[in-house]
Amino acid sequence: MPQTRRNANRHRAKANHAAPLFAVHCAEKKRGESLPLHAHEEGQLTYAASGTVQIHTEAGVWLVPPQLAAWVPAGVLHRLETLTDAELWMVHWRPEALQAWGDGASLERPFALRVTPLLRALLRESATMNLAADKAELVVRLMLHDLMAMPDAPTFLPWPTSEVGKRVADLALADTGQFLGLAELALRAATSARSVTRLFPKETGLTLKAWRQRARIVRAMELLSCGNPLSSVAHDTGFASTAAFSTAFRQVTSLTPTAFVAGGG
Repeated sequence: MPQTRRNANRHRAKANHAAPLFAVHCAEKKRGESLPLHAHEEGQLTYAASGTVQIHTEAGVWLVPPQLAAWVPAGVLHRLETLTDAELWMVHWRPEALQAWGDGASLERPFALRVTPLLRALLRESATMNLAADKAELVVRLMLHDLMAMPDAPTFLPWPTSEVGKRVADLALADTGQFLGLAELALRAATSARSVTRLFPKETGLTLKAWRQRARIVRAMELLSCGNPLSSVAHDTGFASTAAFSTAFRQVTSLTPTAFVAGGG
């Protein structure tokens, strides 16, 4: 990777040494590396040009393979885990830039989005260009417009907020084959099935059944992004057949697993 891509590039909107309105950071991360819980003064877009990472916030977990990017607003605590060797491109916008160039309301919460060919090209350009050039501002402004126009990608797994909900979620995640029914999960979590049924929609916006299905598909995306064969991913995530897995995957993501993998290119 060229030295200019390893180092942070900074753009200054004025010659009077005002704070830069945006910045682009490029970094290589090895599998297993992580960044501790932290927050930025700027809004941050994280894109894995290669590899797969996870971004954790108090609200839940976002999986970010090369098909997707993740937005984290200024001031939001988050941490990053590298699931495979990854090349990360991160773009930061200061609040005044977001206010001047974007729709603040749509950027006040974390989300993941599919990376369009245009957004990917803009990210690639920003990672290699001289950010002091006038063209740089046009590139990052167009990038901001494109990310605001894209719907959320379904790779977010919301996390319960109560201790009971977290116990149930931990048990459900460990039960990849979904052998445990509602009653058994509730028993092991020291609660009642009725409480779980009421709690999950309130704390996650999903029924327990829908949450478990989302968790399986997010795990499947992670395995697919690591290059695992479709048949083994279907088996490892507890589906009876590849066909059943493909149907469930399409219901959650609106993509077939094959299309998802191809999108990484």
